[in-house]
Amino acid sequence: MTATIIDGKAIAQAVKRNLKGEADQLKGKGVIPSLTVVLVGNHPASESYVKGKIRASEEVGINSQLIRLESSISERALLDQIEQLNADPSVHGILVQLPLPDHINPDRVIATISPAKDVDGFTPINVGNLVIGQEAFLPCTPFGIMELLKQSGTEIAGKHAVVVGRSNIVGKPISLLLQRADATVTMCHSRTVDLASYTRQADILIAAVGRPEMLTREHVKPGAVVIDVGVNRHHGKLVGDVKFDEVKEIASAITPVPGGVGPMTIAMLMRNTVEAAKRIGK
Repeated sequence: MTATIIDGKAIAQAVKRNLKGEADQLKGKGVIPSLTVVLVGNHPASESYVKGKIRASEEVGINSQLIRLESSISERALLDQIEQLNADPSVHGILVQLPLPDHINPDRVIATISPAKDVDGFTPINVGNLVIGQEAFLPCTPFGIMELLKQSGTEIAGKHAVVVGRSNIVGKPISLLLQRADATVTMCHSRTVDLASYTRQADILIAAVGRPEMLTREHVKPGAVVIDVGVNRHHGKLVGDVKFDEVKEIASAITPVPGGVGPMTIAMLMRNTVEAAKRIGK
């Protein structure tokens, strides 16, 4: 068996094409979807991520604004900047690019963002609503994973999903979304004893542990759908948490790195922003 490659780039492009139509409809009603990205300092990876978000905004027809702040900015000044954006009716989505300088508490910063403009899905209110199954802006990477599974025709209800990784950004929220879709979910992590005994039971395997090529052929049940969230520099190249060349020979479907989950994360940020514009513009 050779796995079907789940093309995140192509699926993300389709999502953005649909969103452009929605954005155009909003503009016809006088509502211009708007995303403001706040970048503190000049972290190289952050610069790259922000460029991708601005580029995607242009594709979809979202008005994007980048606010650059010096790394020496005080936490109070940053919180004041966010409060100004919260109060600005022309701003529908606010994203503070992480990581932040050490002297700034990221939890306090995220909690200051209005939940109605929290297009990253990280504020305590949106996270809490996700936990109890209420309406919420979903974290973009888990949201994108669910869209990949849907668009690839993967059946979720009644299946056994194993999530490797327990981060607040991916592992915990994707486990909740899979449960909501009626999967039976097992959560593992880097310290799980005999990890392969759990992952080999998975019909759907989500790798989000942040360790290069940690999951090999021995970890995968033949015919499983494998979603690789990892992005790691390893021996001079970009690899996921899954040893792709081995696992593709026994999985039924797999996402590549790069070109799998990454493009979907940005596409779902765009979706959240357009949705925020719909809600605020009513």
